[in-house]
This record gives sequence, C-alpha cells and structure tokens, in this order.
Amino acid sequence: MYRFAILSFVFLAARPLTGAAQQAPAAHDSLKGAIRVVDVSGRALEVTTGVGMALRVVRLQVSGATRVTAAGADLPLAQLQPGDVVRVSYGGQPGGYIAYAIERVGRMATGPERTP
Repeated sequence: MYRFAILSFVFLAARPLTGAAQQAPAAHDSLKGAIRVVDVSGRALEVTTGVGMALRVVRLQVSGATRVTAAGADLPLAQLQPGDVVRVSYGGQPGGYIAYAIERVGRMATGPERTP
C-alpha cells in the first residue's frame, strides 16, 4: 500500500511538468518592413523596419520549412526583391533570427514616373 501511494504521488506530480513542456507555444515576433537584401544562396533576408524615425535592419534566416507567399499563393524565395514590403513571423534561435512565414504584401514605390 505504501509503495502504491508513493508511485501514485510521483506519477501525478510529474504529469503536469511533462504536459506543460509539450504544450508551450513557440515564441515568435512579427514585423512589417521593406526588404533590403535577398541572399538566395545563403537563405537569408535583411528587412528594414521601424517606427517613426527609428529604423533598424533585421537579418533573418530562411529555412526550408519557411512558407513564402504573395496574395495567398506560394512564392519562391528567389522572387523576392529589394523594395518588396513583407510581413514576417519570426523567432530567436541561438544562431540569430529565423523566419517562420514571409508574406509579400506590396512593393515600395520608386517615386513619381518622369514624363518627357
């Protein structure tokens, strides 16, 4: 009886710890900005983002599992270009930031077209 009580206690005490570890959501952030650099061979992007006058450049690694889309359709990484406006969901890893999803939402205007 004593052995059963101890085993039951150990089982019940350990159960919430393992369940909480399995259900913890992956931490992620998101940003919206303009692509500065696309490194297709290195599978990386640099995105310029900011609020007001405070700008920053965020370098993101793009894994094979990263979903890249435009208007709901899949898009190859090579079709992203500097000046594209993107929304990125990403998270921090020991080696830097890694992108989970990249959505192209538009393109930056190059300014008014010149007329002759």
